[in-house]
Amino acid sequence: MWGRQSSRTWVLGFAVLVFLVCCVLPLASLLLELLNRPATIASDLLLDARRRGLLYNTTVLGLGTALIATLIGVPLGVLLGRVAFQGKALIRIGLAAPAFIPPYVMALAWVYVAPDRIYSLPAAMLVLSLVFYPLSMLATEVALGRIDGRFEEAGLMVTPPRRVLLRITVPLTAPAVLAAALLIFVLAVSEFGVPGLLRVRVYTTEVFTAFAALYDATRAVVLTVPLLGLCVVVAAIAAAILGERLVTGRRTVSTRPLLIEQWRIPGLVLAVLTIGVALLVPLLVLGSKAARAESFAAVLAGSTGATANSLTLAAAGATLVVAIAIGLGYLRARMSRYARVADVVLVVLFAIPSTVVGVGLIGLWNRPGVLGTIYDSNGMFIVAYLARFLPVAALMLAATARSVPPAHEEAAAVTGASWLRSVARIVVPQMRLGLIAAWLVVFVLAFGELGVSILVAPPGHATLPIRIYTMIANSPSSHVAVFALLQTAIVLTAVAALGAIASFREVR
Repeated sequence: MWGRQSSRTWVLGFAVLVFLVCCVLPLASLLLELLNRPATIASDLLLDARRRGLLYNTTVLGLGTALIATLIGVPLGVLLGRVAFQGKALIRIGLAAPAFIPPYVMALAWVYVAPDRIYSLPAAMLVLSLVFYPLSMLATEVALGRIDGRFEEAGLMVTPPRRVLLRITVPLTAPAVLAAALLIFVLAVSEFGVPGLLRVRVYTTEVFTAFAALYDATRAVVLTVPLLGLCVVVAAIAAAILGERLVTGRRTVSTRPLLIEQWRIPGLVLAVLTIGVALLVPLLVLGSKAARAESFAAVLAGSTGATANSLTLAAAGATLVVAIAIGLGYLRARMSRYARVADVVLVVLFAIPSTVVGVGLIGLWNRPGVLGTIYDSNGMFIVAYLARFLPVAALMLAATARSVPPAHEEAAAVTGASWLRSVARIVVPQMRLGLIAAWLVVFVLAFGELGVSILVAPPGHATLPIRIYTMIANSPSSHVAVFALLQTAIVLTAVAALGAIASFREVR
C-alpha cells in the first residue's frame, strides 16, 4: 500500500510536500536568518524599556481577551448544551457569527461608536473578546455533548442540579474550556488588525512597522522571536490538553439531562444581549455610517477590482487548501503513531501570527527565478492562504475522515479496488458535508485575511481587506463603512450556509 508505485504514497506524499513548503519552510527560513546573525540578535533581544512595553501590552492583551471571552462564552455554551428551547440553531448562528467577521471590521464599528475612548489597550481587549468568545462557547457546547449523561443522571438522584453542574459537569468540561482559553490567548496576541487600528503597540504591529514602514528586515525578524516563542508554547499546551478531542468524529451516545432548566429565561436574555452587543450594534453603526454616502454604486465603483480579486482569490485559495487538506486530514485520521505530535504541529502552525508568517514568506519567495515570478503575482496570495489555513483545514477534515470507518475501505480493497478509487468513491462522498463546511470556513478566513496579505501583496495588487485598511486613514468614514458592510454581508452569507449545513447534520 505504501510502495513507490502506490497511489496512496504519491497522493499523500504530495499533500505533505505542499504542507512543508507552504507552512514549515517560511518559519525555517526565519530561524536560519536568526542563526546567521547571532551578534545582532543577541543585542536586539535584550528587553529594553520599549520591548518591555511591547511584551507587557501583548501579554495583557492576550490574558484579558482570554479571560473576558471565556466568561462570556462558557455560560452561553452551557445554555446551548444543557437547556432545551425553540430556535436554538438560529441563536447559535447569531452567537457564532462575530467569530467569522474580520476583527478589524468590528473594531472599525466600535471606533465609530466611541471615537474618544476606543484607542486603548482595554478597548482592544473588549473588542477582541466580542470577536473570540464564540470559540469558548462552541468548545463548551461540544464538551457537554461528549459527556456521558449517565454520570449526571446518577448525581441528580442524590444531589440538586446546581451541585451536579459544579461537581460533575464543570470538571468534565474544564479541559476543553482551558484549551479554548489558551487558543483565544494565542489568537489575541497574534492579531494585527485590531491593535493596529486602535493604536495599541504590540509585537504584531511592531513587526509590521519594522518591515513595511522602516524596511528593517533584520529588526522585523528579531521581533518575531518573543512572539513566536510565546505562541508556540501556549498553542502546544492547548493541543496537548485537547488531545484526541481535536479529531474525534464520533460522539458518545447518551442522554443530556436538563440541569439548569430554571435558568432558561436568564440564559436566553444573556444570549440576546450578547447578539445585540457583539453583532447587531456594530452592523447598525456601520449601516448608519454607510447611509451617509452619496451613492453606494459610486463608492463601490472605484474598488470593484479589489472586491472581485478578493472573491476570486478566496474561492481559489479555499478550493486549493481543501484539496490538499483532504490528504493531510485522511493521513492524520488513519495515523496511529505520532498522532499527538501531528496535532500539536498543526495547532502551533495555525497559531503563528500572520505578520510573522508574512515575513517568513517574503524571505523565502522574494528571490530571482520561478519563486520571484510567483512573488510578483496574485499567486502569492494563494501561497499565503495555504500557509495560514492549511493546518486548520487539515484538523477539520481529520475529524470528518475519522467518522468514516476504515472497514469500508478494507471491504473495497478485498474486491480489488485501488486505494485511490476507494477513497474517491467511498471516503470522499461520506465527507461531503465536512468538505463543504471546511471550504466555507477557509473562504471566510481567506476573504478577511489582512496580516499576511498586506505584507506580501505585489505592487498594483490589492484585496478588499487591504483596500478597507488603507482607506481608513484617508477616506470618508461613510465610504469605509460601505466596504465594511459589503465584506460583512459576504461573510454572513457564508456563515448562514454553514449554519444550514450544521442544522442538516443535526437532523441526520
